[in-house]
Amino acid sequence: MIAAIGVVIPARDEESTVGACIGAVVRALRRLPPWIEKTVCLVADRCSDNTAEAATAALRGAWAGTVLRSEHTRSVGNVRALGTRRCLSLLRNADPARTLLLSTDADSLVAPDWALAHLGRANEGHHAVAGVAELLDSGELGARALRRYRGVLDDAAGPEGHGNVYGANLGVRADAYLAVGGFAPLPTGEDHDLWGRLGLAGFRRCYDRKARVLTSARVTGRAPEGLAALLDRLSAR
Repeated sequence: MIAAIGVVIPARDEESTVGACIGAVVRALRRLPPWIEKTVCLVADRCSDNTAEAATAALRGAWAGTVLRSEHTRSVGNVRALGTRRCLSLLRNADPARTLLLSTDADSLVAPDWALAHLGRANEGHHAVAGVAELLDSGELGARALRRYRGVLDDAAGPEGHGNVYGANLGVRADAYLAVGGFAPLPTGEDHDLWGRLGLAGFRRCYDRKARVLTSARVTGRAPEGLAALLDRLSAR
């Protein structure tokens, strides 16, 4: 059974959204059983605004939460890996086989039962869980782009589930994460890469629609080929 949970949130210049993001994460963690140790690490990656200060204020009073300032040039994969290492160092009783690592993004809002959904799947024996990401402000995209995006999601679905993997909504048991080397130093696609290596190594994975995150529908993002880039392409055709 899972005894510790760490949440990693990379952020770059997300002053306007990071407070709400952390607030949603903290509310979701408060729904967990009290005996589960919890921590949150936000990595402020080369921020030129007040992201770090806003995150620090939002984490005040939460469990062993921390804001890690990163001033070196790092890929998003390196940033997620950095935050994961800090989470593992903050958890006092982090037996890897009983520790769950959750990842989301600073422009996203996790659902109130997000952590519970990931915990339930982990306690069933799954080593990795890919949740869903619904668009938070989709009205700005337009009806045609939305139809195209839904088509992309439908094309990914299969017998195993919804078939999508998002860094904004990913859970991995720490022993499996460490066994495959964690997030790779990639500029984009670090979530899919980790998911693929977990599958190749024989770890048990699943897709879960109950693990929900609302994420920004912006068309300018940090990752070169992330969700924002996809939405931009769908809007431009």
